[in-house]
Amino acid sequence: MQDTGREEIISTGNPVTLVRGSRAKGFTEGPVARHLIKLGSFMAMGTLTMNVAQLAEAVYLGILGTEALAAMGFAFPITITLFAFAGGIGTGASSVIARAMGAGDRNRVTKLVTHAQILALVIGCFLGILGALSANLIVELLGAKDVVKQMTIDYLTVYMVGVPFFLLSIVGSTLLRATGSAASPGIIMTTGSIVQIVLGPVLIFGWAGIPELGIAGAAWAYVISRLMSVGLYGVLLLKTKMMNFSLSGILASWISILHVGAPAIMSGLVMPVSMLIITRLLAGHGHEVVAGYNIATRVETIAHMILWSASSSVEPFIGQNWGAGKFDRVKEALRLTNRFSLAWGVFTFVFMLLTGKFIVSLINADEVVVAVTQSFFLIIPLSIGFMGIMQIASSSFNARGLPMPALIISVVRTFVVYVPLAVIADRYWGYVGIFVATALTNVVVGVIAWYWNQQSVQKAIA
Repeated sequence: MQDTGREEIISTGNPVTLVRGSRAKGFTEGPVARHLIKLGSFMAMGTLTMNVAQLAEAVYLGILGTEALAAMGFAFPITITLFAFAGGIGTGASSVIARAMGAGDRNRVTKLVTHAQILALVIGCFLGILGALSANLIVELLGAKDVVKQMTIDYLTVYMVGVPFFLLSIVGSTLLRATGSAASPGIIMTTGSIVQIVLGPVLIFGWAGIPELGIAGAAWAYVISRLMSVGLYGVLLLKTKMMNFSLSGILASWISILHVGAPAIMSGLVMPVSMLIITRLLAGHGHEVVAGYNIATRVETIAHMILWSASSSVEPFIGQNWGAGKFDRVKEALRLTNRFSLAWGVFTFVFMLLTGKFIVSLINADEVVVAVTQSFFLIIPLSIGFMGIMQIASSSFNARGLPMPALIISVVRTFVVYVPLAVIADRYWGYVGIFVATALTNVVVGVIAWYWNQQSVQKAIA
């Protein structure tokens, strides 16, 4: 590709022509591995502490009893659904902003940062109200009954209050990374998680003269931690002058963000749909199986978040370097992160095999719960490296402004491969069959996604 010294950055709005000399360095210069390690390590620190907070929440609720853990299992698909909206908006904003940063268009960057947060707030308020009004119906459809049903509703009613703050905190994290800040998002996420861990038992069990709130206390601890994170993100964005408070062109900004963000939201929503189906299948085997699955997924998610950190971190890196026309750096980033994913999958399998039973016993000693988690740890962790490769491929497509392949990968994974396999396997082998179906899906779809992304990158730069 000929270097003309000028470049057009195309969004769904108007093209902007810029001289390359105006670019900020960001992630477009310096060793690729160093940038990825810095991005990934701070992101991993933040996501790991978030999941440690969730695991601590499971420990606290385990003290309340198996019913409380089962309630969290029924609430999990709903909370993941909300994460899809936050992640989708963040992905769309990150894609447009990172490419604009790579091209040196700082005015467009500050405008997009401001407009992305307004979009997150509007959607967050809408989802919070809708979720609060429909919580009872959703929980019934999931199959929760009696005490477990009421506990799930108690948790979700409070959780919905914090949905706007949740969306703003997730989007704030992606905005900072897209504009070149590697450390601050992880530090803020870590701080918020520590607040949640400390407040959890105080509100759940009623320490320090505070009324005992039970499972609702866990939700309040999460809401307060997200509110604090939003405040910190806002202060940092203002300090770095990444906001301009102008509503001029907000519709065009939203269209640009949602060009990638809307398919990303749809892609993110596919996962909760599969979880709703899987939770419903597991509910047929008893609340203890749902509780065991909930514990196992929370433990496994800690390992999975390392891969999510890698795929999330490679997204702004690819976006900036693609906008700058530095395609060799894009290929090197993909090569390094894919290799890391496979190595981490092997490590996770060995670690969970050796320590999984002990970790679960600290949360709940019910024989059925322990048996479910042991089966989970024996079957699924070895395949998560391929899940990471799939996520990296999706991040690559989104970062380059190509949202449809990522959506297709997600839809095929769930509706063509995963759900049919899980339904058949559950019929013949019960919940163990569901776990086997999950592992097979990860491997098959991971390989397909890797190949598609490789071919797409090569074709684009040829």
